[in-house]
Amino acid sequence: MAVFTPVTHTELDAWITQFPLGAVHALRGIASGIENSNFFIDTERGEFVLTIFEKLSFAQLPFYLELMRHLAERGVAVPAPIANNSGALITPLQGKPAAIVSKLEGTWEMNPAPVHCAAVGAMLARMHLAAADFPIRQPNLRGLEWWRSTVPTVLSYLAPDAMIMLLDEMEFQEGFADSEAYLALPNGPIHADLFRNNVMFDGERLTGFFDFYFAGCDTWLFDVAVTVNDWCIDLDSGVLDHHRVRALLDAYHAVRPFNASEQVAWQPMLRAAALRFWLSRLYDFHLPRTAEMLTPHDPDHFKRILQQRISTAAPTLY
Repeated sequence: MAVFTPVTHTELDAWITQFPLGAVHALRGIASGIENSNFFIDTERGEFVLTIFEKLSFAQLPFYLELMRHLAERGVAVPAPIANNSGALITPLQGKPAAIVSKLEGTWEMNPAPVHCAAVGAMLARMHLAAADFPIRQPNLRGLEWWRSTVPTVLSYLAPDAMIMLLDEMEFQEGFADSEAYLALPNGPIHADLFRNNVMFDGERLTGFFDFYFAGCDTWLFDVAVTVNDWCIDLDSGVLDHHRVRALLDAYHAVRPFNASEQVAWQPMLRAAALRFWLSRLYDFHLPRTAEMLTPHDPDHFKRILQQRISTAAPTLY
C-alpha cells in the first residue's frame, strides 16, 4: 500500500462522480505496503479506501473484488467493494484499474496477545469455510511457480551460505509439493498475506481482515502458516511463541477442524510460508520500484524465520 501513482484532489473529484458517494472532502495517501497505490478518501457518505492496481490486470481483478463481496455478503468482516453507478467494481483511473472499498473501523494490533491470536484464528477458519463455494478459481500468484521463476532472479544478490539455504529449501519444497500429504490438503480461496497490519481490532474485538490483493486458491493450511509466522512469533528472532500459536490454532480448529494430512504437512508448510516471504522481500529489496512513501522490508527477517522452522519443531496443529 505505497503510492506509485499519485492522484490529485481535482483528478479524484472528476473520477468519483460515477460513484454514489457524493463529494470528496479529503484525500490521503497510505504509506504502508509495497504493491499498489492506496488512499483514504473522506466523502459525503463516509470514509473509504481507494486502490489503484499497479500489477494486477483488469482480467485478474474480478477474483479479488468478487471474493471480498462474497465474504461480506456471508457475514465475514472484510471491506465491501463499492460499485459505480453502472454496477462495475473496477474502473480505470490514471489509465490503471482502480476500485473503492469500505473502510474498516479499529486499528492494527502490533503487539498481539493470545486473545488477539484466537480471534484471528477463528475468523480465518470462518473465512475459509465461507469462501469454499466461491465460483471463481484463480491460483495463488505467489505460489510455487512464482518461486521457481524468482529464485534465479535474486540468487546473485545472496551470500554463499544464503544461496545454499535458498536452493536447498526450494529442493525440499519441490519434493513436498509432490507428496501425498500435500496433495490431500483441503484448499480454496485464501488471504495469503494475513499479517498484523492487515487486521483491525477495537481493543480485543476483531473488526475485520483487509488487503486481499495477494489472495488466490491454495491450501488452507498455507494461509494458517503465513498467519502463524507473523502473529505468533518474537519479531527479533522469529521464534514461535507457543501460547499465541496454541491460541490461534485451537480457535481455528474449533471452527474448521484440521485433518491428519494437515498435521503431517504442518512443519513443511510453515517452511513454505517463510520461504514465500523471504523470496518476495529479496525481490522487492534488490529490485525495487519507484514509489512515494515506499520502504522495502528487510529480507533477513524471513530468512531468520525460515531457519527457525527448519531447525525447531513447531507445536502440533491439534
